[in-house]
Amino acid sequence: MDLNGANWFKSSYSQGENTACVEVAFAAPTVAVRDSKDPSGPNLAVDTTAWRGFLHSLS
Repeated sequence: MDLNGANWFKSSYSQGENTACVEVAFAAPTVAVRDSKDPSGPNLAVDTTAWRGFLHSLS
């Protein structure tokens, strides 16, 4: 998956000294997730249905 130019973001709770974060980019039909400490490292891509299920399980 080509994620050049992807708009990566992290939670608004991940500010200040907290650098242990995940970043997310929406690249339809998938959602990509990566470690903010290693942005050029590997990323995990899941389909949007799985991502919605994951977020729902957190609430």
